[in-house]
Amino acid sequence: MAFRKHHAGEIVVEQTRDLARVRSVLEAGGMITEGIEWPQACYILAFDGDDAIGSIGVECCIDAALVRSLFVNESYRRRGIGAELVAAARKAAHTRGARELYLLAYPELTTFFERQGFARTTNESLMQALPEAPEVSYYRARPEELAHELAFHLDISKDGVIER
Repeated sequence: MAFRKHHAGEIVVEQTRDLARVRSVLEAGGMITEGIEWPQACYILAFDGDDAIGSIGVECCIDAALVRSLFVNESYRRRGIGAELVAAARKAAHTRGARELYLLAYPELTTFFERQGFARTTNESLMQALPEAPEVSYYRARPEELAHELAFHLDISKDGVIER
């Protein structure tokens, strides 16, 4: 699959359909890859030149969406790339009709996601809002892994709305 050429040293964030590349980035980071082929999902990669250095996914279910698979290569962390990926995922979810955005994360990422506007919610609320999302199915089958994750929520219903 062809992809755009990027300039070395230039960080670019863009949506992709190259799931093999997404899988490669996620596997390199030890992330879950199960369900990335789901047709309603979209993936966004961060590039330094032509090297994929980060990823994020969005699984949309009618008016709610799940952010999944946020990963940035360790040598690129603390440069704002994660925040750029979250902003791109938020925009992708909103343009697909989502009004609510959810995610699951390790407790050590709480501060990062709170800075992005997310607030804690219950795992049960997340799972009820997104019953068909592949990552929800993954964790429903593995409650022992879900117990180590925290759920977060963000209302994006006003994103892109111009108020006069």
